[in-house]
Amino acid sequence: MEIPGIVITGASGRMGQMLVRAVLASDQARLVGVIEREGSPWVGRDLGEAMGGSALGLTVTDDAVEAIAKAQAVIDFTAPDATVAFAELTAQARAVHVIGTTGFEPHHLEKIKAAARHAPIIRAGNMSLGVNLLVGLTRKVAAALGEDWDVEVVETHHNRKVDAPSGTALMLGEAAAEGRGKTLDELRTPAREGITGAREQGTIGFAAIRGGDVVGEHDVIFATAGERVVLRHLATDRAIFARGALRAALWGQDKGPGEYDMADVLGL
Repeated sequence: MEIPGIVITGASGRMGQMLVRAVLASDQARLVGVIEREGSPWVGRDLGEAMGGSALGLTVTDDAVEAIAKAQAVIDFTAPDATVAFAELTAQARAVHVIGTTGFEPHHLEKIKAAARHAPIIRAGNMSLGVNLLVGLTRKVAAALGEDWDVEVVETHHNRKVDAPSGTALMLGEAAAEGRGKTLDELRTPAREGITGAREQGTIGFAAIRGGDVVGEHDVIFATAGERVVLRHLATDRAIFARGALRAALWGQDKGPGEYDMADVLGL
């Protein structure tokens, strides 16, 4: 069987270029298209030359319809509105859509859910193996400890990240809530500032730090009188996200329409 053709969106970004390199290095996938926004200086250029290297014979395009029509999978780390538009096109093409975009609002997620009725969509706030293991551990620890243990999710990212808390932090918060048999909406504490009063028992708090070039650090802190349990993941190379996303795209090739996540991909 022919190896699947992959299209990368947002090719000029840091993650876009990392994804391009991951696909080019793989013997299990082919890079068949790269998409950039209309007006990008990359559009119309050879991808390899745009990335500062030798020509690859693949031209960067802003025609998403044409590019996605040739794909068996689309890997997408862009922005919520763009991702929703790509989801509609991948649904029409019956291609796997791997979504690493974060910062979605409920109306975005409703449209993604609708697209998943026609093709497999694999969406995760973080594509790394280690983070998804951390999510599973968080769920188990939250289930084992009582509500007298406070839960705080602390995340640190580079100074160019535009959303907070991170998608990964929200994944961890959702896992902690699930471990307690609740939803995150029921337990989440808003960002704290000023005279907030005492913490409400059983809630889940978040803190976001932005600075420098930090790839990603996430701590889940369980604290009670006299002791704390801290679960931590440190990312030092964005390549872990690209490798995970490519693994998801390959895993999804024989899957039916529906919404999946990295726990499904990894069998967790």
